[in-house]
Amino acid sequence: MHVRSLFAGAAALALLALPALAAEYLGGLVQSTDIGGQMVLTDANGMALYTFDNDTQGDGKSVCNDDCAVKWPPLMADDSAQPEGDFTIVTRDDGTKMWAYKGWPLYYWYEDTAAGDTKGDGVGGVWHLAIE
Repeated sequence: MHVRSLFAGAAALALLALPALAAEYLGGLVQSTDIGGQMVLTDANGMALYTFDNDTQGDGKSVCNDDCAVKWPPLMADDSAQPEGDFTIVTRDDGTKMWAYKGWPLYYWYEDTAAGDTKGDGVGGVWHLAIE
């Protein structure tokens, strides 16, 4: 009986440790996920998305290109993608498209390796979790 209770308790704790999904956007490409008590935008796999203070909100551009984009890969959009609600399309310097939320281009952080990781939050004082 004790063993069964221990397994049940461990299973409950494991479920609480996982990020909790709250809403889906862009056909499930982006989700709003409870990570540490904040509703963080993630991709469909639970990987956190970030914004960059050096971008200009709403100008339709990303200033994170070349070496910057190696560490901060953009959340890419298909050529056929259309704006939806608070999500808009940004054209990058190389002509590719990426998603933006409320005018802020969205990026990943290359050191985040598992769903729920938020290692990029606060990097350089200019990178922040994309909060809903």
